[in-house]
Amino acid sequence: MEKTYSSVPAGAERMAPIVCPVCGESKTSPYWDCGDFLIKKCRGCGHLYQNPQPVFGDLKNRYQDSYFDYEISNEEAFFRLMLLGLEDVGFPEWEEKLKTAGAFLDIGCATGCLLASMQGRGWKVQGVEICDPSAQYGIKKRGVPVFIGPLEDAPFPPASFSLVHFSHLIEHVPDPRRLLARVYELLVPGGAAIIVTPNRAGFQARLLKKKWRSCIADHLNLFDKKGLGRIIGETGFSIVKTQTWGGIAAGLAPAFIKKPLDRMAKKFGFGDVMLFHVHKAGT
Repeated sequence: MEKTYSSVPAGAERMAPIVCPVCGESKTSPYWDCGDFLIKKCRGCGHLYQNPQPVFGDLKNRYQDSYFDYEISNEEAFFRLMLLGLEDVGFPEWEEKLKTAGAFLDIGCATGCLLASMQGRGWKVQGVEICDPSAQYGIKKRGVPVFIGPLEDAPFPPASFSLVHFSHLIEHVPDPRRLLARVYELLVPGGAAIIVTPNRAGFQARLLKKKWRSCIADHLNLFDKKGLGRIIGETGFSIVKTQTWGGIAAGLAPAFIKKPLDRMAKKFGFGDVMLFHVHKAGT
């Protein structure tokens, strides 16, 4: 099982109550008490999210040297998973058409593994990364362009990209609807986005509850297909395909159980991680 990471919230972080990021409802019910943070369930739509949450000015300080250490130690495993996700949505079959229409943007690009790979495939690439040491590594060691900071601060003009990718990012974002709206703005007509995030309706989450490996302090939102699909649609995207994978994590079950469970999770949609391939309408 890959190394996992969760920052320990600093005692000085300022906290603020928020409304549901999916439906805007303010009423919640307690769901999981995780000690350093609380997961609440929206009474309107059932979305699970941290409430209260750290204000962004404090939250972004979590992503420094220790987060870089986590990313660099896991970059090969994460890179392989990203490539498998792209294969699952038939990326090689429609890559050339998008490549001629615009550039590739990777939000939360970490150390730049995927950016360098896409650059090698002939794409013009751009990364966005909030963790300064990770971004500097990608710039200096891999020679890829990375904007350091949140996407909303990046000075990209509308319709700059034909493909936007963000893997294991949207669960970290205080305002996922705002993120998706900005992605929509940045895509050319007919452009596509690939979104990967933990699936809180998956088998592992249901089995392990608050001990689930994705129930950590840095994950502000725990999405299921319905909740994330709702804000994707309301932002203007159409969903081309959804896919889940990961029936049970390595180390939690012997191979003779894990392998068939992984196959079933992918086939029937109860995997630990979910992918959305979404599309912006063309002109």
